[in-house]
Amino acid sequence: MSESPGFNTLHIFQCNLTLSDIQQNLTSPADLEMLATSTQILTSNPEELTAENVTAAAEIANTLLLSANATESVRVAAVATVSQLLNTTVSDDTEENNTTLGLTVTLDQLSVNLSLSLNASQSQVVQPNLVVQSAQIPAANTQGVQFTSLRGTSGSFVAERIQLNTNATQVVVENGFIADALIYVRFPQGKGVRSRQTDSNVSLGFVLYQNDRFFRSKLYMRRRATIRVLSASVRGQEPNMVPQHVEMMFRPRNISGTSLYDFSCVFWNYSQKDWSTSGCSKGNTSDGLMRCFCNHTTNFAALWSYRENYEYAEALGVISIVGLSLSILGLVVTIIYHIKENFFSKSHGQPSNLNSKLALLCIYLSLLAFIITFLSGVQNSSRQNDTKVQSDDRINNILNSDEHIEPDHGSCTAVAALLHFLLMATFMWNSVYSTQLVLLVRSMRRSLPTHWTPLSVTLGWGMPACFMVITLGVSYRVDNPLGYRQEELWLLAGSVG
Repeated sequence: MSESPGFNTLHIFQCNLTLSDIQQNLTSPADLEMLATSTQILTSNPEELTAENVTAAAEIANTLLLSANATESVRVAAVATVSQLLNTTVSDDTEENNTTLGLTVTLDQLSVNLSLSLNASQSQVVQPNLVVQSAQIPAANTQGVQFTSLRGTSGSFVAERIQLNTNATQVVVENGFIADALIYVRFPQGKGVRSRQTDSNVSLGFVLYQNDRFFRSKLYMRRRATIRVLSASVRGQEPNMVPQHVEMMFRPRNISGTSLYDFSCVFWNYSQKDWSTSGCSKGNTSDGLMRCFCNHTTNFAALWSYRENYEYAEALGVISIVGLSLSILGLVVTIIYHIKENFFSKSHGQPSNLNSKLALLCIYLSLLAFIITFLSGVQNSSRQNDTKVQSDDRINNILNSDEHIEPDHGSCTAVAALLHFLLMATFMWNSVYSTQLVLLVRSMRRSLPTHWTPLSVTLGWGMPACFMVITLGVSYRVDNPLGYRQEELWLLAGSVG
């Protein structure tokens, strides 16, 4: 027999309420549940919220979570509001940043006190973008605690995929499961676990953020990477319950066509309002996980940078080499025949249409030089995919950006600039030659005036050189050479357009 559909508890929502109205009515404890639910509904479309809306909603959630009169349903609604705020995309705002950053401090306090206020050994609030986990553990019965978020079919957090092991001696992930984020807190052994008082409890709290929306860094520029933030808090009466070792693992979110280049292990420094590496070090990434080690508990993250995985068309390269080699042979024969027949042949005497013949010769020469340059530089000796980055575990510096760009070595850009110039010269000489033919046909002459020869040379070689220099100067930067050229082709895409 199939189960009948179930519904959550119905809540009354006043349609004329705004976030500003809710802020003013938070002094009345009797309406907290209605106000918390209304705030959750008003922030259910985070993409439509302004910076003022986010600031107001964060202040409301902060007040609700700190309220001594807040029930479990009020806390759940407040956490749901915070989860929705993590999806907002408003521009940087100082007041909003300070408010949301203060909200993270409140969430840390909530994570430690939640199970204590509910008189439960463990309590958990899971929303799509936020997890708050709390636990009360006898000090004598644990050597370490592991909090794990397992990967699911979607990117959202699900309660069934959140695990807490309250007596872990080392980091363990069950077979068949993939951990997206993990933190392990180990306590000092001293003379043994029995040396701790058996009637003393330790309070632990964990907060997992889907992204770093509340942690706006000025040191690290994030463009496409998704950075998860994981907080750990420990509070206990026993002096030997101070964490001795904190180990974390983060799995970077896959960005299509890229791979992990480097990462740094950091924690959020509230006094500096930015990431810091003090007391943290990083481990290896052999299995795609970023491992971090710290000697304290706070808000942690692994900042990472990626690099593009360029696809080099090997088969197309072979076809190009064969075809262009035949083109070189044909062009060499054509140039020799052209020079012999038009400049050294005694039977034809002094050539009368020197401009047209010179233009044809320049077309052949520029095209030949282009093909030779291309074949000489087609084997990119500095391909980024061929460069294996050796991450030094001892160096844990904050990364500047989530995007790694290989610095310019000079040769690639030089070849690209030369190809750019020669290809444009080929097009320009074709235009000069066509113009000369039109003028000869229309004027019914055998030759053009003598000033056309220096004018043709200036246009044929000078104009491409000017365009190449201007384009190179505008788009090229040493720290971003791909602004001018393309890694796969070595050639500016716009030069053939």
